[in-house]
Amino acid sequence: MTKTQRKYLNLLIKIVIVGLAMWFVVSKVNNQKNLKEFEVLISTIDPVTIRILMIAVFILMLVNWFLEVAKWKFLSRRIEEIGWWRAIKSVFCGLTWAIFTPNRIGEYGGRVLLLKPENRASGAVAMGVGLFGQLVLTSVFGAMGIAWFVTTFLETPTPVKFGVWILAAIYALAFVVLYFNVSWVDYLVGKVKFLTKIKPYFTVLENFTLKELSRVLFISALRYCIFTSQYILLMMIIIPDLPLVSMVLMIFIMFFIQSAVPSLDIFDFSVRSFVASNLYAYITTQEIAVMAIVSCVWFVNLILPAIIGSFFVFNVNYLSDRTS
Repeated sequence: MTKTQRKYLNLLIKIVIVGLAMWFVVSKVNNQKNLKEFEVLISTIDPVTIRILMIAVFILMLVNWFLEVAKWKFLSRRIEEIGWWRAIKSVFCGLTWAIFTPNRIGEYGGRVLLLKPENRASGAVAMGVGLFGQLVLTSVFGAMGIAWFVTTFLETPTPVKFGVWILAAIYALAFVVLYFNVSWVDYLVGKVKFLTKIKPYFTVLENFTLKELSRVLFISALRYCIFTSQYILLMMIIIPDLPLVSMVLMIFIMFFIQSAVPSLDIFDFSVRSFVASNLYAYITTQEIAVMAIVSCVWFVNLILPAIIGSFFVFNVNYLSDRTS
């Protein structure tokens, strides 16, 4: 393929990606009734309070993705040193890919394409460590939240309640142990014959020290706190009668179920709204308000960053002289 052919094919790929992302965004946002319900809800609250609230939620979104940029820059440094600006472009480009690919799998491709071709496969493995760190927190807090929910709202004998807490603790501990022994994955890949060709890319897992994994987990914990804070802020203003502890634990369960259900980012609001409305029905009758809040957070955290990322898509060369 000539240089000119590559240039025009690169441009075509970029236009298709941005076109798909924008079509998904426009079609879903236009049909999102819960966002309209959110507008109605906030119209009854003091305008100054709402402005401050939405600014706070938006700032938290920026901080959240800045932390993800910092985590990605830290994870990729053993593979390839990247500056802050390239790390920002990389993360937001991945977010654009994520919204129209199942289970955010496109985020891997969108992000690692800003690495050198020979580093992209190892970069995807390193990125997986960061995503696994986030999953550990979702699983730990989610398991504890589910145990609380079962023992609080479902009629179960005392021995069963005790067993539920034990299972939740074992489940959570298993994720923590596996995370801090992530090099086991490299070992297991080496034991599977048809995976031997890709084993060299997994050797990066052997380089992560306990201190480095702890740092990644700490950044992931900060992001988890931000996710939770966005919901808490909105619910405290719009549904002030919700008990704080129950509200927070329900958020943990919602995150857990959401991470376990396969979906597209762009359809994620349907999963979140369905789960949230059924969970919060145990502590409030304001189902519409809950679904509206969930949709607002979905829009701020995923749709706005994906729109920003569409501008960075044009900075990526999808075809190059070298092979990855």
